[in-house]
Amino acid sequence: MNDIRLKRVESLIREKVSFLIFAGNVKDPRVDSTVTLTRIKVAKDLSSARVWVSSFGGEQATQRAVIGLNNAAGFIQSRIGREIHMKKTPKLRFLSDDSIREGFTVSKLIDRAVLDR
Repeated sequence: MNDIRLKRVESLIREKVSFLIFAGNVKDPRVDSTVTLTRIKVAKDLSSARVWVSSFGGEQATQRAVIGLNNAAGFIQSRIGREIHMKKTPKLRFLSDDSIREGFTVSKLIDRAVLDR
C-alpha cells in the first residue's frame, strides 16, 4: 500500500474517531471528551488500525477510556465505514499512550538536574 494513501487513511480515521468522541456519539461512560488521539497506525493491507489514546484525566482515566473505546470499537468501525468509502474498514484496536506521561517525567528529571548544579 502506498505510504501517502496510508497517511490519508490514518488522518481520516483520526478525524472521524475524534468527532465521534467529542460529539458524544460514543455512549460508553468511560469515554469522555478529555480523551485525545495521539497516534494512529494503519496496517499496510488496511485490515487493522492501532489507535493510541491519552486523557487529561490521568493514567486511570486513560485506562478506562481504552476499555470503553475497545468496547465501542464495532460501533466506531461501522460509523467510519459509512463515512469513508473503502472496500473494508480497518479493525480498530485502542491502546494507552504513555509517551506524554514519560515526557513529563523526563522533563522533571532534566529540571531537577539543572537545579542541582
